[in-house]
Amino acid sequence: MPLLSSLRDPSLAILDRAASATMSTAATSAHIIHHATARISEILSQPDLRRRLFSAFCSKLPSSDQIILKPLKLAAETVENAMSISNPSVQSSSLRLAEKLLVSFPENPFSSFLLSLIYSLCHCPVDAAISLLDLFCIDPLLARSEIAPSVFEELFLIHLLPVLQWFNDHRSKILSPNTGYDFDDRSICDDSVVISSTRLLSQMSGDQASELTELERAYEEVLDANCRVFAEYFQEVLANTDGKCVICLPPVILEKIERVDKFENSQDEKIKSGEPGFENGRYNPMWGEGEKSVELQSRSGKSLSKFPSFCPERVSPKVLISQRSLGKSKTSQRNDFDSELDPSSADNMSDLSSSDSEAEIEVKNKTLALFDFSQAQRQKQTISAETSSPDLLMAEIDNPPGGGKHTPPKDFVCPITTHIFNDPVTLETGQTYERKAIQEWLGRGNCTCPITRQKLQSTQLPKTNYVLKRLIANWREQNPSSSPSQSENSFPESDPVFNSMVRSTSPNSVIGQAIFDGNISELRLAITNLCMSEILEESEVAVIQIEKFWRANVELEMQTMLSKPAVVNGFVEILFNSVDPRVLTATVFLLSELGSRDSAVIQTLTRVDSDVECIVALFKKGLLEAVVLIYLLRPSALSLIEMDIVDTLLTVTKKRQDEMFKMCMKPKTAALILMGQIIGSSEETSIFEIVTRMISEKAIEVIVTSMQADLAEERIAAVGILRRSMQLEGKCRNIIAEKAELAPLLESLMGAKDGEWFEIVHFLSELVKLKSRTFNEQVLHIIKDEGTSSTMHTLLVYLQTALQDQSPIVAGLLLQLDLLAEPRKMSIYREEAIDTLIACLRNSDFPAVQITASETILALQGRFSSSGKSLARAYLLKRAGLDKRYKALMKKEQLSITSGEVQENLLQEEEKAAEDWERKMAYVLVSHEFGLLFEALAEGLKSRYEELCSACFVSATWLVHMLNVLPDTGIRGAARVCLLKRFVSIFKSAKDTEDRVLSMLALNSFISDADGMRDVTPYIKDILKGLRELRKSSTLAFDMLKVFSEGHDSSADLWNHKELVQEDCSSNGEVLSIFCFKDKIFSGHSDGTIKVWTGRGSILHLAQETREHTKAVTSLAILHSGDKLYSGSLDRTVRVWSISSEVMNCTQVHDMKDPINSLVVSNSISCFIPQGAGIKMHSWGGGSKLLNPNKYTKCLALFHGKLYCGCQDNSIQEVDLATGTLGTIQSGSRKLLGKANPIHALHVHDGLIYAASSPLDGAAVKIWRASNYSMVGSLPSTLEVRAMAVSSDLIYLGCKGGAVEVWCRKKYNRVETIQTGSNAKILCMALDADEDVLIIGKSDGRIQAWGLS
Repeated sequence: MPLLSSLRDPSLAILDRAASATMSTAATSAHIIHHATARISEILSQPDLRRRLFSAFCSKLPSSDQIILKPLKLAAETVENAMSISNPSVQSSSLRLAEKLLVSFPENPFSSFLLSLIYSLCHCPVDAAISLLDLFCIDPLLARSEIAPSVFEELFLIHLLPVLQWFNDHRSKILSPNTGYDFDDRSICDDSVVISSTRLLSQMSGDQASELTELERAYEEVLDANCRVFAEYFQEVLANTDGKCVICLPPVILEKIERVDKFENSQDEKIKSGEPGFENGRYNPMWGEGEKSVELQSRSGKSLSKFPSFCPERVSPKVLISQRSLGKSKTSQRNDFDSELDPSSADNMSDLSSSDSEAEIEVKNKTLALFDFSQAQRQKQTISAETSSPDLLMAEIDNPPGGGKHTPPKDFVCPITTHIFNDPVTLETGQTYERKAIQEWLGRGNCTCPITRQKLQSTQLPKTNYVLKRLIANWREQNPSSSPSQSENSFPESDPVFNSMVRSTSPNSVIGQAIFDGNISELRLAITNLCMSEILEESEVAVIQIEKFWRANVELEMQTMLSKPAVVNGFVEILFNSVDPRVLTATVFLLSELGSRDSAVIQTLTRVDSDVECIVALFKKGLLEAVVLIYLLRPSALSLIEMDIVDTLLTVTKKRQDEMFKMCMKPKTAALILMGQIIGSSEETSIFEIVTRMISEKAIEVIVTSMQADLAEERIAAVGILRRSMQLEGKCRNIIAEKAELAPLLESLMGAKDGEWFEIVHFLSELVKLKSRTFNEQVLHIIKDEGTSSTMHTLLVYLQTALQDQSPIVAGLLLQLDLLAEPRKMSIYREEAIDTLIACLRNSDFPAVQITASETILALQGRFSSSGKSLARAYLLKRAGLDKRYKALMKKEQLSITSGEVQENLLQEEEKAAEDWERKMAYVLVSHEFGLLFEALAEGLKSRYEELCSACFVSATWLVHMLNVLPDTGIRGAARVCLLKRFVSIFKSAKDTEDRVLSMLALNSFISDADGMRDVTPYIKDILKGLRELRKSSTLAFDMLKVFSEGHDSSADLWNHKELVQEDCSSNGEVLSIFCFKDKIFSGHSDGTIKVWTGRGSILHLAQETREHTKAVTSLAILHSGDKLYSGSLDRTVRVWSISSEVMNCTQVHDMKDPINSLVVSNSISCFIPQGAGIKMHSWGGGSKLLNPNKYTKCLALFHGKLYCGCQDNSIQEVDLATGTLGTIQSGSRKLLGKANPIHALHVHDGLIYAASSPLDGAAVKIWRASNYSMVGSLPSTLEVRAMAVSSDLIYLGCKGGAVEVWCRKKYNRVETIQTGSNAKILCMALDADEDVLIIGKSDGRIQAWGLS
């Protein structure tokens, strides 16, 4: 019957019907989501299961739907790739693409299944559950049989009990006339069948077979219909998020069954007439008040109560003996029939009849006691020595009631699940249940015994009933056909790890045979004591004896005896109860030995969760040898993480092996393999903590030695752990590179599986990201040269068949090995590697592959930090003149490096090796297919994935920059075609300064030749603007500005000023002084007013105005500290203003005794020009001094402790304020009749002195070197200069006639003349901090701002 396997566990229906007549079975959202999520999580965690389900879906698609198979496969592949992506944003994007692809096609089972996986990965459990339930609407059979059988059992089966009951009844009626056997409910659902199916089929008539076929067809149709109805109901429950809607439970559909009821009689009438639980042919989920038992007349004349399957009665094992004698007549009447099934059954029955009758008297006296709970708890202690023997134990369960040899005794069957116990627990009411089933019962809020209805004092479940468990194990041994097939468990039949030599079981002599027989007898006695003794010490002694027997001679018969479930359970009971370390170690040793040879032992151990938990607990408490047994249990990665055994595993890896018990497998090996599983499946945060612990406890060195292990699984586990360690905490990379022996690892490449192969290659590619370039190349030489076969050839072969996400890493390693020699004209390895990298970089269908390829190309630059991170970006910024980040990184990297000449030489050697590698790598990359890589990088720069775009940008910048040092083979033109516009766009619009500097570095490579300059010309204005903004932070920007100025004649293209704003302050008189500081502008006026302007919002927005001076404010000055403003006035005072806050306040007033015409200040003194000759030097602490009393000074400049004076007689003098010495830079001339030519403006910038006067000698401005007083140039302006400002690139001359001339500071040529709009004198000028805005103060009271555009 095709569907019975999916309906053999109606546990929830049984529980609910037994609970009460009024108990509701309505589902809740949490319940639905829990079971749906559990199944989806199981599928997501098992790649093999996913592949099998994918194949099932593809085979189910009809020929008409094959057109959508390709996109469905594409969506499935996208989901698989997304699961391997660690970056959340990239994974989310891939999943969204797959979702859009699936929803655009007609609904089918495959698409619904994939959507459920996608929603689960996106953490949308409700959507995932709804999509999974869609499967039950579209293809119920596939959903309940293959895709989600657990969901069907937990959610649907509870409601389908009437269908199952109806089917069992009618199947029995069809078959009973032939077999002469009354089928009860249990006969269908039990694990074994009493009567041979072949025998039944042979006795069927044609009508019966036809009726049975029609019944099964209708049964499947009704199941499908009900699945659809209840799936829609569950979806409605999930959609009812606010809980405001009342959703009624749908009735069970039985209509299709009714149409097949041509063979139905009175029972059909009962179904239609409204028996308890049924209304009008549909099932009502509210149970009836009670259940009616049906009395059947047995052939022996005794009336037996036939209980429904949901309310079975418990029978003690000893009652089975009396039932044999009571059923003798029934057995004899069927003797002929049974003899056909089993020729030996008649003899067995007759042999047992006498012993049964002898035991009947004793059983009658003990029957009541067996049902008493207190007696059940002391059952093991009260069994007599006679009944404790293994023979009697087996005799009790050899022939269960009913005469069928393979029918399990009722006491061995859980009354909830109707299956044989795996983990029996006995409640305080005396009733025994399967642990998981009773946990489910209690978890649903019940607090009573399901059968007796007695209220439980505690819901904490007791320990496993090992007495009953051993009885069941013995019964299974005697009835192997009733036990679950071993093929259902996924344990390998043999494992190369545990291939041990088994000695011959045949003695070579009579003496040997006698010794062997004696040993076996002693072993049997020890096994009996282990399993049956009530004294813990006897059982412990038995374990030690068994261990000695095992170590002395491992015989096949001994292994068979010890592998029986009853013996294994005896060992487990020792683990639960013993506290003797020697006994516990021996027990773990024996279980490990047995489990390594027989997978059935592992199945017995894993059948009960508490057994596994006990082993883990002992391991964490210090029984380190238990790690081998944990490994043999093959727990999932998720289970290992939940066990929290990392610390103990690290302890095992560091432990000397000779200090531990000799096991079938080295404990260190098992610990490493388990550690590899944990690290491979944990989150990055958890892995980082584990790696940090491994480094601090020096476990890394121990793990490195495992790369030489004989066992391949240990080597691969070690490689995986070390790779993840390097990725998350790269500082251990040097330790691994120094300690690792790579030859054994390279040897294992030849016979490795695909997954293991890539794990090794991935490890090697991570290993060669060392900070030292010379050390990197040494490791690369080892990888290339060691091993029996050519590593490069092996990599090339694998590259041609590697998966897409693996190809970039393999190609990157292959290319590095190829470049160890000077690049050749032709190399098949190089060509294949670069082709692969370019193909992966252009594969837009798989963004994760593109990102891996771009990061691999970037890593090929060859510079790494001590943590293994690429330094390409920081190094390029250094080359562009923005070296703060690089210096900070280097300072951090070299904290532990000692200084000295030797160290300096090593650094120089490392730098030379890095430059050589960088040059070779760049050459082969850009030369491939005439710059084909530039096209791929340009496409990557357009990507919407930030990681991909960033890696491509840095790689493209690096390769374009390297064109300056590579021979020109025409590649520059290809690079400009692919990348110029993109670099200009980034330079214009990027908000990040570093990105702008990198794009500037690339543009600098383009302008180094005439063709490049021509291609750049259309973007010259945008480039110049950006260069001016960056010239202070980057020396390269300054150099590029110089290149552009030398290569262009048109000054308008380079220097163009535009008026930004003009403010009329004529009401305050002339503007005598201006000073710019940060975002504020201060102006002093002739009426004593000081105004504060701000550049926020609109330029020259008046923020504050104050008038505390009584006369003209002639000078403004600010110290470098920037918290004080000094104002000098003709009212003979200097006022000190606090400007640190939003409002300027006067904090101090100094009386200077003389009018102040010009003022300069320092921290301790001030110097000003008084009304007469000389210069007054005033100390802030009090006191003054007259300097240079013979000269009339017109202007002052203070620079590095020296005061420069421009005098009325055209002389320029230098006064050292520290020593008082006087020096003459330019001598003056006294003319009695001629017109005086005073120095009107003086400015010091970058060690040069700029002095402006009238152009009587043809040069209005002369330039002197401050260090030696030599004149270095002049500006041949013909205008009379009254004010001056100097920037990094330009010299501004404010003239008497109202114009401002702009001169190039490097070439001393005029580039522009600014017309201010009136003939008013330019009295003062100042530049803002960025040197982009010029502020002008005029004699007509106007203030103008001009911007460099």
